[in-house]
Amino acid sequence: QVQLVESGGGLVQAGDSLRLSCAASGRTFSSRHMGWFRQAPGKEREFVARISGGGGNTYYGDSVKGRFTISRDNAKNTVYLQMNSLKPEDTAVYYCTMFRLGTTVGDYWGQGTQVTVSS
Repeated sequence: QVQLVESGGGLVQAGDSLRLSCAASGRTFSSRHMGWFRQAPGKEREFVARISGGGGNTYYGDSVKGRFTISRDNAKNTVYLQMNSLKPEDTAVYYCTMFRLGTTVGDYWGQGTQVTVSS
């Protein structure tokens, strides 16, 4: 069983930066794609970013391209989301996920961390 624990959320002002972390348990971390999704009140869950097992390939949702950066440290079993130039519309609960092998489906999910961006 894999457990994912997010941290780093908080309340910031528009234009600020924030870094989220997701620590994973288990021995399969380095072989699995990891990613971030977010969900704002009243909206569907939205894809934010994804990173391959070795970290060489990254993918982003259109709304965060150029502002957010996903990275990982396999020695620490941790994936990060650096969020720059934050906007009020980035306000959401951010969830870390470990993708099912060979798919775009999240297999394991964290409990979520709240990010609130004030204008």
